[in-house]
Amino acid sequence: MIYRLFTLLFLSAFISLGCKSDPKSASKEAHSHTVSSSEEEAKKTPLSPHTFAMALVDGAHIHIDYSAPSVRGRIIFGGLLPFGEVWQSGAHNATWFETNKDLLIQDSLLKAGRYGFFTIPTEKEWTLIFNSNWEQHGKDEYDPKEDVLRVKVTPEIQEQPTEKLTYQVNQTGPKEATVSMSWDSLLIRFKALIQ
Repeated sequence: MIYRLFTLLFLSAFISLGCKSDPKSASKEAHSHTVSSSEEEAKKTPLSPHTFAMALVDGAHIHIDYSAPSVRGRIIFGGLLPFGEVWQSGAHNATWFETNKDLLIQDSLLKAGRYGFFTIPTEKEWTLIFNSNWEQHGKDEYDPKEDVLRVKVTPEIQEQPTEKLTYQVNQTGPKEATVSMSWDSLLIRFKALIQ
């Protein structure tokens, strides 16, 4: 313990002496610390980059706009995201879902338009929410009175976890798409029939 303390004191004294400028030496401009390009890139790269998923299915343009957080060793569902609480289904601003044609989602009609996409995760069932207020930060302004559609889906366990939150829109038949969201060990998906 004493040896570690002595080592830490010695290192901090050495570092602080090494960074002091000597009046006889070159100017402050010449005395600079360089940052490696990988450190600069790490500072520039956001932890939850803004991205999107989209597809054109039988003339219907389906678009999901979101910020994609990473697991980074955390417990996500039931940890970072508590079960039974509304989640904006991404990071930062609320995720939004847009379609230029009416869709049938689990026998319920979703009119063409742009919606805030929220979820309520639980261990056995998720509630997917399409809300008329699509432009909001997180879930700060979420109001269930503005929900236009709620549907239930069963989450699936993935064999290979997904590090970064990922949405996909894939055509799975004539006038049919499957929309999926995967993150950590879970996958949720639903079918959207073009009307």
